[in-house]
Amino acid sequence: MDTMSNNMGMPAQGAVNTHAAGANISQEELDKARDIIKRITTYYYSKMVGQERLGMSLLATMLCNGHILLESVPGLAKTTAAKTMTEAVNGVFSRIQCTPDLLPSDIIGTQILNYKTNEFETKLGPVNANFVLLDEINRSSAKTQSAMLEVMQEQQVTIGGVVYQMPDVYMVIATQNPIEQEGTYLLAEAQLDRFLLKEKMTYPKPEQELEILNRLEKDVFRSAQSVASIDEVAFLQGLTTRVYIDDAVKKYIIEIVNATRNPSKYINAKYAEYITLGASTRGAIALMDAAKAIALMRGKNYVTPEDVKVLVHSVLRHRITLNYAAVADGVTEEEIIDAIVGAIQTP
Repeated sequence: MDTMSNNMGMPAQGAVNTHAAGANISQEELDKARDIIKRITTYYYSKMVGQERLGMSLLATMLCNGHILLESVPGLAKTTAAKTMTEAVNGVFSRIQCTPDLLPSDIIGTQILNYKTNEFETKLGPVNANFVLLDEINRSSAKTQSAMLEVMQEQQVTIGGVVYQMPDVYMVIATQNPIEQEGTYLLAEAQLDRFLLKEKMTYPKPEQELEILNRLEKDVFRSAQSVASIDEVAFLQGLTTRVYIDDAVKKYIIEIVNATRNPSKYINAKYAEYITLGASTRGAIALMDAAKAIALMRGKNYVTPEDVKVLVHSVLRHRITLNYAAVADGVTEEEIIDAIVGAIQTP
């Protein structure tokens, strides 16, 4: 558990360093944040075996009040992880199983005629919750996927010309099968860009799978308990926005993102030719927000370049488009990102 907690960003030592420029966050606030994060991570690992990277990314996304895309084959506990994080903070959870015949109104809601009053009444869909799980999002049509654009970006839905606000703490957790499977639809670039992070999940190790079976026998997964509150999540989110980031670190982020657009200036020609589309400005914002979340999870009130690097794969892998030559040569987005980060001098 200690190793897992540290992987989630919990500091190994008791003292928390306070950067002068980040003094707008008090020691008392840092201590409170550390306590809340510890409670959430402890509960998460009471249910989840392994998947440290997923736990860190889910928590960072929650701190940023963003959205996350999870990619893996079925059966690797994506839904369990989403429900566990929701249970931990006593949030409202909603699950939407995406299918080719799913309609936009099935997600955001619709107007229904009340025969008693002869008037239309608005019925909000399952998208109205704190944590919304869009299971197998790439099995739904492009029309249905686009219904989520407004709610993910603006945190609101429009039905019959009336705008309905979603809860202040709002997080979409979408899952998708690998795109080479039949019966799936590629997500549009604009849709992908709305996700703060994208995580790729792999199979657990044999010893971890044994632990999963043991916990299943003990019925560990059935019990639910909240260890934090939505108000405490809102507190963490507010604190995350106040984490200090120096201009030198901002310029470092900008240079990384700019290198995805002009790769020939930074990496070798062979790698540069693989990239057809680089990250947008939203990618730079996401990288900054994620770095702030990692800094807070590590008990700090300021961002370092090392905090930026922690989730650089998760922030950029779905914002870089590679051509068919890269696929043919077996080159991944992660390799390209590593080459870019390695070519840029750390401030």
